[in-house]
Amino acid sequence: TYRKKMSSSRRHHLKSLMISIAKNLLDAEKTQTEADRVKYMDDNCPALSMPGSVQDLQELCKKLHQQIDKIDEERYDLETKANKGSKEIEDLRIKIQDLKGKFKKPALRKALLGSKHTVNLDLRANLKQVKKEVREEEKEAVGDWRKNIEDKAGMGGRKKMFESDA
Repeated sequence: TYRKKMSSSRRHHLKSLMISIAKNLLDAEKTQTEADRVKYMDDNCPALSMPGSVQDLQELCKKLHQQIDKIDEERYDLETKANKGSKEIEDLRIKIQDLKGKFKKPALRKALLGSKHTVNLDLRANLKQVKKEVREEEKEAVGDWRKNIEDKAGMGGRKKMFESDA
């Protein structure tokens, strides 16, 4: 399969096209967020009409304070939720980093077998030979079990006393 390498002018042209499309998308997003903000403000914040009497002004201030408290609670809830989400993301990021560090990538077969490609995978040939030591205590235990049966009969050889009484 033969692939023709892309020329630098073609690559530059494609890159500039991608940048212009991304810029248009960002501009559209910016105008959309501004329109959403204006719509939200119109829906939730009616035009302010200043009343003439002092009592009406006090009522208006109380009403505005209640709205401020309500919005402040909503802001606090959203901020807490956002902080919790970012904390969870950071924890997962740390967990991923830990998992990446624990597993070692396996060495290539070429590195294991040397530069020559051989089919022989006799890995035991490279292991160190260990001689098994035989303990002398085990040799004594293997001997005739009938020897000294009276000594090993239990209760320090007192078994004879009980047998002779009976």
